[in-house]
Amino acid sequence: MPLDLAIDLGTANTLVYARGRGIILFEPTVIALNSRTQDVLAMGNQAWHMIGRTPGHIVAVRPLRGGAITDFEITQRLIRLIFERSGVNRLQRARVLVCVPSGITHVEQRAVLEATRRAGASQTYLIEQPMAAAIGAGLPIHEPLGSMVVDIGGGTSEVAVISLGGIVALRAVRVGGFDLDHAVQAHLRRVHNIAVGERTAEEVKLAIGSAYPTPEEYKAEVRGRDLMSGMPRTVVLEPEEIREAIAEPVQAVLHAVIQALAETPPELAQDLLEVGIHLVGGGAMLRGLDRLISRETGVPVRPVEMPLETVVLGAGRCLESFDRLRDMFMDRTSR
Repeated sequence: MPLDLAIDLGTANTLVYARGRGIILFEPTVIALNSRTQDVLAMGNQAWHMIGRTPGHIVAVRPLRGGAITDFEITQRLIRLIFERSGVNRLQRARVLVCVPSGITHVEQRAVLEATRRAGASQTYLIEQPMAAAIGAGLPIHEPLGSMVVDIGGGTSEVAVISLGGIVALRAVRVGGFDLDHAVQAHLRRVHNIAVGERTAEEVKLAIGSAYPTPEEYKAEVRGRDLMSGMPRTVVLEPEEIREAIAEPVQAVLHAVIQALAETPPELAQDLLEVGIHLVGGGAMLRGLDRLISRETGVPVRPVEMPLETVVLGAGRCLESFDRLRDMFMDRTSR
């Protein structure tokens, strides 16, 4: 049996689905390099733990930003490592379906296709992330019924209304989970005069971050480096201040949802009042986000059960029913 893979190559995490086997890889999209020799030292979880903790000549790199390839060479090496872990080799090449942002440009499309081909794929196909997310969430995309997906990833957020197998209304913003982390870092520097790393900011967001007041809220202690003295210092953070700190990127996502709703045909908009808006992606796990969107739009919001895995599961279903669902694909190249 030929090896078929679906890859959700995200800014934050990379997930791989193998046809007939399910999800076989789920790791951060990070690769650690020796800058002197350009040797790959680690990828995924092992490389993620190196962020902010490496000597000068070892760099932990995220090759994608805002859902787009920023370093072609490193992305190609990352995909090759993914293939190796998935069992792809010279004797058994793979047919690959890659999930990409819907707002991707033609240049960015070619970069993904070329990087995947050079890494060892026999055939490469692309599918838009919102479409894969809708399939993964089990929405009735082929019916004359409106379904809305809000996919909040690490670098991009996409809002799509889908009906009869196509996207009817679409809004995409290059704002995601990393922007929330950077907002936390900026707040700590500006208000508390301490510097924290990317990983610590993410931990703060996960611990006490929210988009809307929730019944149970707690304070959190954060350790960082004092910008004046250079000494380690601990501060206590309130949930309200983190909510205010991340308000700008949260509002950008909310605005995209409102714009997509404004562009939705009236008949489909009526469907959404019954079906609701489905939240997927890592950003969907931000506390109170569903309540905020529902309050501002008047439409019920339903977070999916497995927000991080939904996109790759949808792409995996396309692999399992390849001939029936190949119309969902964006583009294709064969080598």
